[in-house]
Amino acid sequence: MDLQEQLKKLFPDHQESILPEPILETKELWVQTEPMICKFEKRKGKPTTIIEGYTGSDEDFKILAKELKSKLSVGGTFKDDAIIIQGDYRDKIMEMLKNKGFKVKRVGG
Repeated sequence: MDLQEQLKKLFPDHQESILPEPILETKELWVQTEPMICKFEKRKGKPTTIIEGYTGSDEDFKILAKELKSKLSVGGTFKDDAIIIQGDYRDKIMEMLKNKGFKVKRVGG
């Protein structure tokens, strides 16, 4: 007997409700003319990718950081006007940013 059958026996009058899927608002990010800088550093012996040079609002930059982290399935943070991503993902990040319309410049290595 599976869980659904057990629940039906416990609550025979219960009607299953179907919740509507949440609508995700996609905010249009401000695309700048100057290139953003994508660089690689080792911090405490671990590789990190750093994106700097965004001249829009901090909220837009935080949204971009969250999107990059979720698409790459990695950890990271937004600190001191820079996105810090755990690992060396320069090529993937540069490709994603170019697809969004940003100009990206690779620095170091």
